Amino acid sequence: MPGQADRLGETRRPLTVVPAAERGATRIADRVVAKIAAQAAREVLPALPAEAGAPHATVVVRRHEKGSDRSAGTPAESAHVRVSLELDYPSDIGGRCGAVRRHVAERVEALAGMEVPEVAVQVERLHLAHTPGAAQGRTR
Repeated sequence: MPGQADRLGETRRPLTVVPAAERGATRIADRVVAKIAAQAAREVLPALPAEAGAPHATVVVRRHEKGSDRSAGTPAESAHVRVSLELDYPSDIGGRCGAVRRHVAERVEALAGMEVPEVAVQVERLHLAHTPGAAQGRTR
């Protein structure tokens, strides 16, 4: 009830509802989005040899102006992601890169609330897959 006193004799003010347009906004740092993207890439890729580097990502976040042509449900920010990774070979490189693109876009959108119009995947190195009974040494 408005104006009701609590046990300590203080008067409580009624709760006011602030419209969404007047509330503050949460901004997620670019490096946090990059960490989300790198972790998402790790989730998709199988374990690589110990000498293989972990996937890493760089992100450019674009913040949209309030008066832009966005509908009510469209995120205020978009993330353009570049993921660098190492893959085993032989494997379906195109298929793996496509899976990384899809999963990174889904996870960044779900966890950071950002639209992801672009995920560029850069394969830095290929590691020869060690199969049982395969000859060690140079592959011809």
